[in-house]
Amino acid sequence: MYRSIPTPSTSAFQLGPFTVHFYALCIIVGVVLAVWIGDRRFIRFGGAPGVVSDVAFVAVPAGIIGGRLYHLATSPDAYFGAGGAPLDAFKIWEGGLGIWGAISLGTVAAYWKFKRVSRADSEPRVSFAVFADALAPGVLVAQAIGRIGNWFNGELFGKPTDLPWALDIPLRLRPRGYEGFETFHPTFLYESLWCLFLALLIVKFGKRFRPGQSFLFYVSAYSIGRMFIELLRIDEAHRFFGLRLNVFVSAAVASIAAGLSWKVTRAMKVSGRFPAKQTGRVE
Repeated sequence: MYRSIPTPSTSAFQLGPFTVHFYALCIIVGVVLAVWIGDRRFIRFGGAPGVVSDVAFVAVPAGIIGGRLYHLATSPDAYFGAGGAPLDAFKIWEGGLGIWGAISLGTVAAYWKFKRVSRADSEPRVSFAVFADALAPGVLVAQAIGRIGNWFNGELFGKPTDLPWALDIPLRLRPRGYEGFETFHPTFLYESLWCLFLALLIVKFGKRFRPGQSFLFYVSAYSIGRMFIELLRIDEAHRFFGLRLNVFVSAAVASIAAGLSWKVTRAMKVSGRFPAKQTGRVE
């Protein structure tokens, strides 16, 4: 029998009268690390202490809501279809946060809160573009840790495989039509490792970017990786032309982010304005 990664036999544990779900715990740990990493980077880029945590107080709940709404919009049958359970829509500890919704609503909320904090500050501070750059590696780390929560839930795996790092999935968790297979691609792990790799790239080479480009690189590079991961996944999803919806979403988001990054560079070349890399102090 070839080796494989086992799926945890439990997704939660009891702490006194409380049930602690590993998925939720991973999300919380990821958020804490993202705020800590982002705060350290933001201060190093010239920002004021405490701004990241103030913004996170609004952006994190917004991101969770946005992620859940995206999941519900793209996978409605399990909740609102025939035999669905509408109340399960609130059970985020069971998994189901769409990254595109989380990034979209979380970024909008972060921008709104950041502008309010900036207006209340009497000293000139850095731009929102640099704020987003500061957060990018921490957000990637949070996503990487969040995907480990999917492992505890026994979800987000890919096609059958017998590779040494294959994931052993219990029969009860195997999708219809795959009952005869035991091991599958651990796509949650692929995504987690991809996120960590991108975080390291931004930390190492981010100083070469112009304000806002580290965040745009995160969005575009993550989307490219996610596109290939989606091609491996076999869980239920809306499909167009035989491909999962998120393949098209990933391609579109990657293209938009890459285009915006190119536009930033081009605009600076045309205007002759090249602010110091990885800074964005408001003049």
